[in-house]
Amino acid sequence: MLPALLVLSYIFTSHKYSRNVRILRLAHSLNTRHPVHKTMEYMAELTKEKSDGRLIVQIFPSEQLGTEKECIEALQLGYLAMTKTSTAPMESFVPKIQIFGIPYLFRDSEHYWKVLKGAIGRELLEAGTDKGLKGVCYYDAGARSFYAKKEIRSPADLKGLKIRVMQSIMAMQMIEAMGGSPTPISWGELYTSLDQGVVDAAENNPPSFETSRHFEICKYYILDEHVRLPDMLLISTRVWQSLDAEEQRILQEAVNESVEYNRQLWKQAEQASLEKVKAGGVTVIRPDKKPFQQAVQSMWRKYEDTELGALMQQIRETE
Repeated sequence: MLPALLVLSYIFTSHKYSRNVRILRLAHSLNTRHPVHKTMEYMAELTKEKSDGRLIVQIFPSEQLGTEKECIEALQLGYLAMTKTSTAPMESFVPKIQIFGIPYLFRDSEHYWKVLKGAIGRELLEAGTDKGLKGVCYYDAGARSFYAKKEIRSPADLKGLKIRVMQSIMAMQMIEAMGGSPTPISWGELYTSLDQGVVDAAENNPPSFETSRHFEICKYYILDEHVRLPDMLLISTRVWQSLDAEEQRILQEAVNESVEYNRQLWKQAEQASLEKVKAGGVTVIRPDKKPFQQAVQSMWRKYEDTELGALMQQIRETE
């Protein structure tokens, strides 16, 4: 991995040109139709506008510069300025981030955002700073639900299914608790893996299910809403420290404004995506969530007396 990053260091690093224009390269895994990509485009426009063209965020979507894990590693080395990642790949870099992988931890979207905007959310956003990963914001990525080639109404229907998961110990534990067989596969390889039968099912939010066109293969979308994993926008601490105070202020201001834009865009995209997949022949199932919640109680018990358990309790007590 490291040699490849060294070869690509010229591509990844941010550049400062003689006319005092700073370019920050931002890479991520989503395609250009995804609402979070559109949010980052909005953030880039704001950054350019607020800096009078002196600070440019250049976006590379669709894993052009690597998987989420590879981009995180590139940030640590200072070869890439920024990345957007789900919290799942961050678990191996910042163990506290595993908290987002606890199923059914958040009561609803309102509870979720209260936590993200409060002290706990800020603590988790900043937890990777000493690893070279400065969190600058969370973007809404909704709730994740299963989609499959067969009808699923309870955890019993997951038994024996090969289910794609991200590189996440929490996701693997959750699938095992529900009776499925977790299979880590990168996002960019998932369409082919579903099509060729490498996996039988996957899980994600409605916009990701729709914009990836996975609904062409999986004709059942099960709204069990087992976890809410925010997307995190990260900047390399090396790159952040190389910005002057005014550049830092401009970038953070643009990011903060993009968060509110993202929340509104997400609400619209979520509903629109459900309508599109229905029109594409997908059956949307709203199952009883209680059997799914009961199936993962072993995960809750496993972490109850740990540091993660204490954090779980704080989140549950957030009103």
